[in-house]
Amino acid sequence: MSEVKVNKISPRTNCGTTQLGDAGDTITVTGDLKSNSLKSASGSTITLGQSGDTIQLGCGATQTGFGRTGTVDWDTTAKTASFTAVSGNGYFVNTTSGAITVTLPAGSAGDIVGISDYASTFQTNNVTITPNGTDKINGVNDNATLSTQGLAVSLVYVDATRGWKSVTGSDNDTTGVLPAFVVATGGTVTCCGDYKIHTFTSPGTFTVTCAGNPAGSDSVDYLVVAGGGGGYGSSPDSNHGGGGGAGGARMSSGTASGCYTASPLGSCVSALPITATGYPITVGGGGSGPCAANGSNSVFSTITSTGGGSGNANTGGSGGGGRSTGSQTGGSGNTPPVSPPQGNPGGNGNYAPNNGYAGGGGGAGGAGTNNTSCSPEGGGSGGIAINNDIASPGTYYAGGGAGGGRGFGGTGGTGGNPLVPVPQRGGGGPAGNDSNPGNAGTANTGGGGGGSGNRPTCGSGNGGNGGSGIIIIRYKYQ
Repeated sequence: MSEVKVNKISPRTNCGTTQLGDAGDTITVTGDLKSNSLKSASGSTITLGQSGDTIQLGCGATQTGFGRTGTVDWDTTAKTASFTAVSGNGYFVNTTSGAITVTLPAGSAGDIVGISDYASTFQTNNVTITPNGTDKINGVNDNATLSTQGLAVSLVYVDATRGWKSVTGSDNDTTGVLPAFVVATGGTVTCCGDYKIHTFTSPGTFTVTCAGNPAGSDSVDYLVVAGGGGGYGSSPDSNHGGGGGAGGARMSSGTASGCYTASPLGSCVSALPITATGYPITVGGGGSGPCAANGSNSVFSTITSTGGGSGNANTGGSGGGGRSTGSQTGGSGNTPPVSPPQGNPGGNGNYAPNNGYAGGGGGAGGAGTNNTSCSPEGGGSGGIAINNDIASPGTYYAGGGAGGGRGFGGTGGTGGNPLVPVPQRGGGGPAGNDSNPGNAGTANTGGGGGGSGNRPTCGSGNGGNGGSGIIIIRYKYQ
């Protein structure tokens, strides 16, 4: 066994290979090495260069077998200010004097960057890691935050789907992605566990100051109910007035903020993504009974619920019931159309001399009905309301107003549960009978007003006012 020391090697042209030494030899090169290929025998060691030398591949040459194995070259000069990282390098980051931002390079598969807490102060002054362009960190195109004392991470760019992933520790520690939650003001604010609820019973602004992120929350569930339509008043040419249609009711499924019961209308409807801005809130008023007016729209962001149709067979979120005179057909609901539908049609009226009734207004949960019985002469019931627990359990919204009748007035839409207190039963107003006026829909439920009874005496036969609408917004805040 011998040691071969070579100052300079120029390649032979024989097969393009230069071979130094025999099996078991140690090869030490101390000078200028030029070679197309070096081949070592089994068990030998090849040393290229000496202290102070630089080993460099020629222009256009490539290397294999000398690549990285999940490690970086650590820069031992600590970083004290924000900087852009270079793939293949590791950095000691000193946040003693303040927070620092590290901008990652544009990622290619196999790129690697290391970051270490130089002074163990990440918990006091965080490091923000910013991806390049549309690159992701742990599957999210957003900044990451390192806030764990003494943390050291190695980030490897995997692919466009996951982006930069850490090869050390858990996702929480290694990616540094901290959950951020929606922060907002406006309306009457209540809490339910980890969820915050904003209730608007009048116009206002839902002001978002932090839009959160997918790791925390970045969307809101909602219930938007418009004002109910006014019930129709009887007049010399109308024996019985139709019930007002409920205000349109639109909602999300509730899965983004606690998975509460949202009625079938919200099934599969996604929560609304939000940004940090102010969202004007419009809460629709109920339609006037004496004037048989439609309810007004309620609006939040891209969601508009249409006011209920009046009890003169008007169209709307839910349609108004038909009056008895002329056997009027009830108004159409879900107008303009949305999916899922925001309401239902009103019931039909029926007239015969001394024998008639008016149709009930449509509700969010069902159409207004016709009372086909002429003995006694009763009005149709309002369409049923829908249950939505976004703010409190067992609460009903958007019941239709009842149609007027001679013998008795129909019942307002109640959500199908007579044991629930009346103010929470959807708000549909009961109708009048004989010469009595209709009753108003309940405020802030979007209930339709009840239709009037028989031809008025001394002006007493007005229809009831529709109930005003409501907007409720709910999200995870911690």
